[in-house]
Amino acid sequence: MVQTPPPAKAPTSTTAAFVAALASYLIWGLVNPVFFKSLGDVGAVEIVAHRVVWTVVLVGIGVLATRGPAAIVAAVGSWRRLGVFLVTTLLVTTNWTVFIWAVVNSRLVEASLGYFINPLVNVLLGVLFLNERLSRGRILAVAIAAAGVGSLVVSYGAVPWVALSLALSFGFYALVRKKAAVDPVVGLLVETALLLPAALGYLLWLGGSGAFGHEWGESTLLVLAGPMTAVPLVLFMIGAARLTLTTMGLLQYVGPTGQLLLGVLVYGEAFTSSHAIAFACIWVALAVFTADAVHSHRAATRAAAAAE
Repeated sequence: MVQTPPPAKAPTSTTAAFVAALASYLIWGLVNPVFFKSLGDVGAVEIVAHRVVWTVVLVGIGVLATRGPAAIVAAVGSWRRLGVFLVTTLLVTTNWTVFIWAVVNSRLVEASLGYFINPLVNVLLGVLFLNERLSRGRILAVAIAAAGVGSLVVSYGAVPWVALSLALSFGFYALVRKKAAVDPVVGLLVETALLLPAALGYLLWLGGSGAFGHEWGESTLLVLAGPMTAVPLVLFMIGAARLTLTTMGLLQYVGPTGQLLLGVLVYGEAFTSSHAIAFACIWVALAVFTADAVHSHRAATRAAAAAE
């Protein structure tokens, strides 16, 4: 008797992919800031240490169960690849620590500025390190964004280091990850595993003075730092695998928009005229950048259709 093979697993629909991608950005923009703000009595470094530990536990179980240890060995591969992971580990640690510090110290508005700037930083890094060429529209977008940041520096009399640290650390992180072509989930596991000795050492050094183990609610939140890191990444991967780059590019502004609204409307952070000028420049720059990206994508689609 000939057995009928099981039906192939249906691919993720475009609608489901869109929902997953949107959910990932909503978590990054709204849920994560509220989550970390609720841990405001815990130091940023201690929160990052717990984030590392519980991410290793959660993602490690998931990767070993679905892909096996061979996936981890293949991801590291060589001493050169390990060196790449050490660089990305340093970058993601910087990004996490600065962001959490900004949240618990009422600097969420400035943090949102950093993530608004990030796409434009990616453009500059692509030119500098990947030999990508800038269209006139993207040159204009970068110039307008630079003017916005410059106006904030002049009005503050100081460099907005939170915004620039977040934009640059995440920009270089994305650049190195792209050149290394590493699976996002396995890469996250390797990066957090490299941090694990330092994270555990710090928590052991804190001992009884640390936050974990004293209050049930706070301890539970620290454990949940693992899922809060892994879940949006998985949702993002589901969306990115199915949606166009243009759609993903537009959705990425959901995150910093949520952070800005939370900072001003919920947490009462100041939004001065200087902020308004800087953000207006950034939003105009992003509008120019997005319009140029959409135009380029449509032109490439037409050219590909004509070549068939």
